[in-house]
Amino acid sequence: MIELDTSAEALRLRAEYDRQVRGRAGNTFGRPVERVGPLIRKTDVNGPGFVMYRDLGGLDGAELDELIADQVRHFAALGQPFEWKWHSHDLPADLPDRLRAHGFVPDEDETVHVGPVAPLAVDAPVPDGVVVREATGRPDLERIRVMEEAVWGFDHGWLPDALEREMSGADSDPGVVVYAEAGGEVVSASWIRFHTGTEFASLWGGSTLEKWRGRGIYRALVAYRARLAAARGVRYLQVDASPDSRPILTRLGLRPVAVTVPYMWRPASAG
Repeated sequence: MIELDTSAEALRLRAEYDRQVRGRAGNTFGRPVERVGPLIRKTDVNGPGFVMYRDLGGLDGAELDELIADQVRHFAALGQPFEWKWHSHDLPADLPDRLRAHGFVPDEDETVHVGPVAPLAVDAPVPDGVVVREATGRPDLERIRVMEEAVWGFDHGWLPDALEREMSGADSDPGVVVYAEAGGEVVSASWIRFHTGTEFASLWGGSTLEKWRGRGIYRALVAYRARLAAARGVRYLQVDASPDSRPILTRLGLRPVAVTVPYMWRPASAG
């Protein structure tokens, strides 16, 4: 069971996250984006679609079921899977049951951590021989892909294109990719996304080669990105944290304010 911070400050941070981040479309990367009632719906014919929202505006009962069914019909007509991003404080409380009743399956949960930038924007040591750098072009991103494939054991051929879009700043939320290198080898990588028009930036990635774990590299990459955020006047950092990174982020001062679960719907032909 994930223990969330329910202090007054944590609830304030959660409310800021809801208000500033959840109600905006963010990066679209050319995908069609529609407002459907309280929902933001992203459709991508080349990959899974996405449904998000700040809140459901009090919808319940048959009206909510119809809204869910409408999304299923939309993506079923495209033969496309999609994700409904649920947060543990979303109302109504029986929303997960309603999603399951419409054929959604929950994927692995993550914890939303939020906190001020300033305490994290510090110098953090790295092991001897390790250097932290910002990616500057495609060759760096291809080297990061090699590291990610070594960590996770499956193809990441999509990753350089995705990170190149993040770095381009062509969409609404520009990003910076940061990696740690030792002896000419990328040993860890992560990135930060600056949410335009808000006080927030979000942290992503953080994969590290097994032999380099537990030596402070993840923390150093968090600190480096926090310094980038501080230099841009960003006030808050937000992370959707995996089980591995939860304890580190909590020790660093980011508060666990919610659990988020991707509820996935897939057409029958997708298995």
